[in-house]
Amino acid sequence: MQLRDLYGDGAGKQAFQKRAEALASYFEKKTGERPEEWFSSSGRAEIVGNHTDHNHGKVIVAAISCDILAAVKKRDDGIICIHSQGFPSFSFSVNDLEVDPKEYGKSIALARGVVKGIVDRGYRVGGFTCCSESTVFRGAGVSSSAAYELLICEILNSLYLDGKLGKVEKAIISQYSENVYFGKPCGLLDQSGISLGGINQIDFCDPAAPVIRSLTPPEGYTLVITNTGGSHAALTEHYAAIKTEMHAVASFFGKEVLRDVAYEEFFAAIPQLRKKVSERAILRAFHFYEENERVDAASAALGEGRVKDFLAAVDASGVSSLNCLQNCFVPGSTEQPVSLAIHISKRLIRDGAVRVHGGGFAGTVLAYLADGEAENYAAQMGKVFGKENVFTASVRLPGATKLDLNELIG
Repeated sequence: MQLRDLYGDGAGKQAFQKRAEALASYFEKKTGERPEEWFSSSGRAEIVGNHTDHNHGKVIVAAISCDILAAVKKRDDGIICIHSQGFPSFSFSVNDLEVDPKEYGKSIALARGVVKGIVDRGYRVGGFTCCSESTVFRGAGVSSSAAYELLICEILNSLYLDGKLGKVEKAIISQYSENVYFGKPCGLLDQSGISLGGINQIDFCDPAAPVIRSLTPPEGYTLVITNTGGSHAALTEHYAAIKTEMHAVASFFGKEVLRDVAYEEFFAAIPQLRKKVSERAILRAFHFYEENERVDAASAALGEGRVKDFLAAVDASGVSSLNCLQNCFVPGSTEQPVSLAIHISKRLIRDGAVRVHGGGFAGTVLAYLADGEAENYAAQMGKVFGKENVFTASVRLPGATKLDLNELIG
């Protein structure tokens, strides 16, 4: 593994070494000891497939070159102690794994839930001390929570399980933690993208055994992610409504998820559906079906080198999220930073595409644009949303992984 595999072609050994040394000093300050192991867990970019995973749909997702970097030391008292820069420290015993509603939305819930998910599979784990710092935007759509879950999962997998957990199993454990312990009803896209690494098409027809196809990103194009300043933290009810409304449509046909309802059957039943569910729920169902088709189209276009068709699918995904899924702003609110960022982007981009990124309602937009446009685009978006909120990314080969610092900077 090389630094460019983690952070792109522009990654510098000196900058990474300085970052690692600062984190080692932080570890020593907190514990009086030196770390023994190093781990990194990436953010993710949802390329196509907005809010389809929770109804067993299809997505294209990539691990990207921002991460949580962690310095770790194993301990023998069964205590997990985590110090994350900028956040309160916490500790708990690996024998204390009950769900605590008071912990909903907190980092400790994610860590506790991951341990529970591993233990429930028959594994025994122990304690560790971890100090971490992050370049992943928090609460803004690049999956800081999933990155955190996969980090904890991979630390335990490495320290205690000899790497026995596979990538899909780690993603499922992490999703369980977020759903049950953190209190957020997410699908499996975020965790899968980070666990798998690279860029992949994933079909969640059977979430326990997703069909995965590795893809190659288009050459000559750059990902630029803009954090519009909104936070996902207080928006869980809006995310949940998307899932609830799609499930309401599926329930009309006696099914749990839309993937089990044929599109033709859905379309023919719209007159009856309007008497049972809202028009918004029907529009969101339309988005689900059409988004799955866009994933297939985008994947085929990438495989055949048809970059323009790939970008058209990305762009169409954004239009559908705005018009059908309706997750580009909070209903009834005049604060609409995502919609503003998308409109500005469309005025700036000549060769590329733009769409809401992740959960929506607030947070980030994703632009996929020609390399030659990236610098100007990032500068212009920085003028509006703050240059610290514009992140140029590359697809990252490993997602959550153990690091060998000697290999990276030696």
